[in-house]
Amino acid sequence: MASRCLLLPLLIVFGVIFAASANPAWHKSGHRKHHGCGYEACPEPKEGMINVHLVPHSHDDVGWLKTVDQYYYGSRNNIQKAGVQYILDSVVHELLKDPSRRFIYVESAFFQKWYLEQTPEMQQQVHMLVEEGRLEFIGGAWSMNDEAAVHYQSVVDQFTWGLRFLNDTFGECGRPRIGWQIDPFGHSREQASLFAQMGYDGLFFARLDYQDKNNRMQTRTPEMIWHTSSSLEENELFTSVLYNHYSAPPGYCFDVLCNDDPMIDDQESTDYNVKARIDTFIAWLEKMAGSYRTNNLILTMGDDFNYMNAVMNFKNMDKLIKYTNERQSEGSKINAFYSTPSCYVKAVHGADIEWPTKSDDFFPYESDYHSFWTGYFTSRPTQKRYEREGNHFLQVCKQLSAIAPMKESFYESHLTALREVMGVMQHHDAITGTEKQHVADDYARMLYKAFEACSANTRSALNQLTGERDSFKFDWGYCKQANVSACAMTESSDNLVVLLYNPLGHSSNDFVRLPVKEGNYLVRNDRGQTVRSTLIPIPGSVIDLPFRESEATHELVFQGEQVAPVGYKSYYVSKEESKSSSSAAVMRQEDNVSIGNDYLTVHFDENGFMSMITIDGETHSLKQNFLYYEGAYGNNEEFRNRSSGAYIFRPNGTEKAVTDVVEIQVVKSDLVQEVHQIFNEWISQVIRVYAGQEHVELEWLVGPIPIDDSKGKEIISRFESDIKSEGTFWTDSNGREMLRRVRNYRETWELDLVEPVAGNYYPITAKIAVEDDHSRMAVLNDRAQGGSSLVDGQLELMVHRRLLRDDAFGVGEALNETQYGAGIVARGKHWLFFGSSQKAVSPTLQAKERFLQNKVLLPSWPFVSAVDNVLTYDDYLSNFRNIYSAIAQQLPPNVNLLTLEPWKDGTVLVRLEHLFERNEDPVYSQAVRINVRSVLFALNIESIHETTLAANQWKADSKRLQFNTESTANEASPKDQVERVAQDSTDFDIELQPMEIRTFIVKRR
Repeated sequence: MASRCLLLPLLIVFGVIFAASANPAWHKSGHRKHHGCGYEACPEPKEGMINVHLVPHSHDDVGWLKTVDQYYYGSRNNIQKAGVQYILDSVVHELLKDPSRRFIYVESAFFQKWYLEQTPEMQQQVHMLVEEGRLEFIGGAWSMNDEAAVHYQSVVDQFTWGLRFLNDTFGECGRPRIGWQIDPFGHSREQASLFAQMGYDGLFFARLDYQDKNNRMQTRTPEMIWHTSSSLEENELFTSVLYNHYSAPPGYCFDVLCNDDPMIDDQESTDYNVKARIDTFIAWLEKMAGSYRTNNLILTMGDDFNYMNAVMNFKNMDKLIKYTNERQSEGSKINAFYSTPSCYVKAVHGADIEWPTKSDDFFPYESDYHSFWTGYFTSRPTQKRYEREGNHFLQVCKQLSAIAPMKESFYESHLTALREVMGVMQHHDAITGTEKQHVADDYARMLYKAFEACSANTRSALNQLTGERDSFKFDWGYCKQANVSACAMTESSDNLVVLLYNPLGHSSNDFVRLPVKEGNYLVRNDRGQTVRSTLIPIPGSVIDLPFRESEATHELVFQGEQVAPVGYKSYYVSKEESKSSSSAAVMRQEDNVSIGNDYLTVHFDENGFMSMITIDGETHSLKQNFLYYEGAYGNNEEFRNRSSGAYIFRPNGTEKAVTDVVEIQVVKSDLVQEVHQIFNEWISQVIRVYAGQEHVELEWLVGPIPIDDSKGKEIISRFESDIKSEGTFWTDSNGREMLRRVRNYRETWELDLVEPVAGNYYPITAKIAVEDDHSRMAVLNDRAQGGSSLVDGQLELMVHRRLLRDDAFGVGEALNETQYGAGIVARGKHWLFFGSSQKAVSPTLQAKERFLQNKVLLPSWPFVSAVDNVLTYDDYLSNFRNIYSAIAQQLPPNVNLLTLEPWKDGTVLVRLEHLFERNEDPVYSQAVRINVRSVLFALNIESIHETTLAANQWKADSKRLQFNTESTANEASPKDQVERVAQDSTDFDIELQPMEIRTFIVKRR
C-alpha cells in the first residue's frame, strides 16, 4: 500500500470516484455543464495594449529534498520550508475574497489528498471556484513527470490517473487544456506528442539550453508550433518558453519565502515605493515584450512551494495590477490582469499570426558552458530499474484485476495504491535520481508496499483462473531478489508450479531463469511432456556479493514456449533424486572462444574481450569494454569549477579502460551459451546467446565503485564496430519514435560546445543505434541511461555513477549511494543487435528491434508457488487450469495492447497502439485493421466508446486550437492526412496508422 499521503479512505474514494458515470465527461452523464470555466472564463485583453497575464502558481515537487508526506504536511522545515496543505488552504481562502483573482494548480497527487480532507462545505466552495475558472488545473497528471528517464507507457498511466480524479470530481471544468512542464531538465518530443494526443492546446516550460534560449529571445522565437511526430497527423502543439524561468520578475516575489519588498502605497510612509516599483516593472515588461510576437505576455507569479501565506501574494499583486494599469492614463501601453496559461493561449491564438516551427527536441539541457544536465539520465540506476519493474507489475496487476471472474472488494484500493506510487515515481525528482537519499529510500518503501498490495490482487485472480480449491489456495509469489539470482521459494521447495503471465497481445517465448541449489530438476508442461532445461552456474561475482543471503548456486533455465497473449502458461518443476533432463551446462576454458547459435556467433580475443561477430556469413569487428570517466571535482563557485553530480555529467579529462585483460569462463548448453567475464573486483559481466535468438544479451554487474583514490567515477559500457556512421546516431524518445542525433550539432542554433562529452549525451530510455549503408548496430537497455556515439561506429551507455561532491543545483548531497556499508551495486542488461541496415526486405533489423523492445519492457511475469505435499504432478494435470488467454485471436505483430485495466462501473479501459513509425519497415509500417470485440473475446464486449489518449474526454468532443505556421519546406512533416471518425457504440473494427494510439472505454455485457 502507498504512503499515508497517497492512501485514501476506501469509502471516500468510492464516493468521489464512482459517483460519476463511466463516461469521461460529466456533461455526458446527466450532470450540469457549466459555462464559466475554461476559455469562456478568460478576461478580455485590450486592443492596442501589451496585455500582461499574471499567473499565480506554486511549483510543488512530489518529493525532492523532503518526502511526499513531509512536503504535504509541512514537516522537516529544517530541510526546506514547504507545506502543501497550507498552500491550498491559503489560496482558496484568498480566491474566495475576490472574483478577479486566479490560481492554477498542477499536481493531482497533492490536490486529491487535500480535497478529501475538506468539509463538504469547503468542497462546494472549491467546486464553485473551478466552475468559474478562478481555480484552474493545468497539467493535471499525478505528478509533473520527468521527460528523459520516463517511458511513455508510465507517462500515459500517470496522466490518466491524475486526470481521472479531476474529471470525476469537477467534470468538464476540471479538464486541463494546457501542459505545464516548468521544471523538468530538458523536454522530449514524445512528451509533447502525448499532450497533443490527450487533447491539450499548448505547452509551457522553463528549462532549455541557455544558448538556445538566448537565441530564441533575440530572434523573437520563444514560442513555436512543435511538430511532435514524424508519423502522426494533426499532432502539432503550441509551445511557449517562459521568460524568467518560472519565477516572478526580479524584485517582485511577494511570497513569505522571499525577501523582496512589498508594495507600499501609503504616501505618508518613508518607505513609500509605488512609483519606483511600477517604473521598474513597466521597463522590465517592455524589454520582455521585445522577445515575443504578440501583444500578450505571460508572467509567472510564483515559485517552489510559494503561497503558504497567500494573503501576502495576492494583496501585493492586487496593488501591482492596480498601479500598473493606472499608468495607462499617462500613456502606458501595459495592461495587467490575473490570468491563466489557457487564457494566455487563447489570447495568442486570437492574434492569428504565423508561428515558427520545430521538429526536434530540447535535449540535452545546458544551463551554462560547463553544466550539461545529462548525469541524471543514469543517476540512481537501481531506482530506475525498480521503477521499470513497477510499471511491468502494474500492467500485470491491472490486467489480472480486469479479467478475474469475480472482483474482490480490495481490488480497486490495492490497484490504486500501485497506480498512485507509479505516478509519484515519474516525478522529475524521483525517476531522475535527483532527490535526497532519505527521499529515495521513501520512494523505494512506497513502491515495495504497493507491490505487496497489488500482489493480493494477482494472487486472487490467478487462484480463480487456475481453479481455486477449497483444500488449497496457491500462494502465488514472485522472486523479489531475482536481481541477485536469489529466490527463497525456488531454493527451499522441491516442487513448484511456475506460472508465466504474458501481458502482451502476442504469444511469448521467454526464457525462464530460476535460482536453485545444485541438483537434478525436472520441468514438465501441461501436456505431460518434459521440457528441455539446463542448470547454469551463477557467476562467482554474484555469489560473492557480501549482502546476498542465498544458497542458490545455479539457475534452472528453460523456455516458456508459446505463452498465450494476455494469459498464462504453467510448468511443474520438481527436484528429482535420480538423473533428470536438467543437464548441467559444461563449463570450460577454451583457446579460441566463441559462443553462438544458428543465427550468429560472438568471438572473443586472447585477452577475454568480445572482439567480432559473425552474422549472415559475414564477420565484423565488434568490441565491448567497460571504461570510466572521472567526475570533475570543484567548489562550484564558478562555472568552470562545476562538479559532476546527481544532475550534471562533467568528466574530468578522458575516459579510462578498467583493465587490459579479462578473466573468462565459458558455459555451453543446448539452450544457452555464455561467457562469464571478470574485468576487476567490481565489474563483471555475462555475455550470452540463447538458442533461436537473433540478438546477444549482456548482463553487467557494477559496484561497489571504489572511491579510495578520492575520485568519483562514471562507468560506461562501450561498443565499437566498423560502421561508418559519419557523426550520426539515433536515440529513442521515451521508448517510442527514434530521433536522429548529430555529434557536436543542434538543429536550431549554432552550438558553442565547451564540454564535448557531456554535451553529446542523450537520454536512452529503450534504444540507441548507429548505421551506414551496409550495417546497423543497436543496443537496447532495461532502464533509462545516458548514452552517445562519440566516435564513428561506437555506442556507449553509462550504467552507474558514484560521485563525491554535490553539483550545487539544489539537492545538497553528493551522489554517493551506499548499501550495507559500501557503494551500491547495480546489475542490469543490454541487448545487442547487429546486421544489415537494408530496409527493402521485411522484417528489417529495426522491426526485430521493435519486437524485442516490447518484450524487454513487458516479458512474461513469473509467478511461483510451492506445492510440496499438496499438489502432485497428476493433480496439476487433472485439477488445475494450466493455460489461459483473455484474447481470442493474437494481435497482429505490429499492434500492441498498451492498456487493459478496470475502469468505472464495471467498464474496462483499453488502449491499442501501432508499434511502428512510417517507413520503418515495408510491411509492418502499413496501417492495420483489427476487430476489438474479436480480439478481446473474454471481455464479452457490448459497446466501445473512443476517448482521447488520457480517457478524460470523448474523442468526438475533442476540438483543439489550430495555429498558423510559417513555411515548413525545410522540415519533415506528415502529409496525406487521414480523416479519422471517433469510434463509437457497436462498431468494433478499428484501423491504426503508424504510431497511432487509440483509447476506448469498453462496456461489458
